[in-house]
Amino acid sequence: MSEPWMQAPLQSFEGAVVVARRAPVGMVTLRGDLGAPEMAAAVKGAVGLAMPAQRRIRSGKRGAVAWMSPDELLLFMDHARAPAAVGRLDKALADQHHLAVDVSDARALFTLTGAGVREVIAKGSPADMAPDALPVGEFRRSRIGQVAAAWWLSDAETLHLVCFRSVGDYMFDWLCKAAEKDSLPAVL
Repeated sequence: MSEPWMQAPLQSFEGAVVVARRAPVGMVTLRGDLGAPEMAAAVKGAVGLAMPAQRRIRSGKRGAVAWMSPDELLLFMDHARAPAAVGRLDKALADQHHLAVDVSDARALFTLTGAGVREVIAKGSPADMAPDALPVGEFRRSRIGQVAAAWWLSDAETLHLVCFRSVGDYMFDWLCKAAEKDSLPAVL
């Protein structure tokens, strides 16, 4: 993996909403039996949080944990902590079939803020962005255009989006274009 300083520079755009590319964040993909007590204990040790419910994200002081699929989680933490977290997870789950991988440098993270964040994403995603379909705290995997992405709302006007770093520049440009002033249809 590359060093975090090799990632694209922090960027921001102010339009109908504010689009900001975030500084590198530690991300660990963890796969295994999400119902195993050992998995729950390992996650608690890594980020200090209980297992999330299906399609949810939990956040706390030491990071966050998102449900990605029936056998996969994505853990968020300080970038510098991710390699050691993989080691601790491997040790805690040594007797369990699992996979823990530091994917920090393979991902880009964006934050959108403003009243129209749902409409910006709705312009390019087949996912239903209505408030009753995507409540605050629900973790959604889908695509924007043909780019795989995942996102969640931490409050009604703050949306976080993760995509592959290799398409991070494209995603930033797309988000900025979709967030141009006076371009939101105001239907959500």
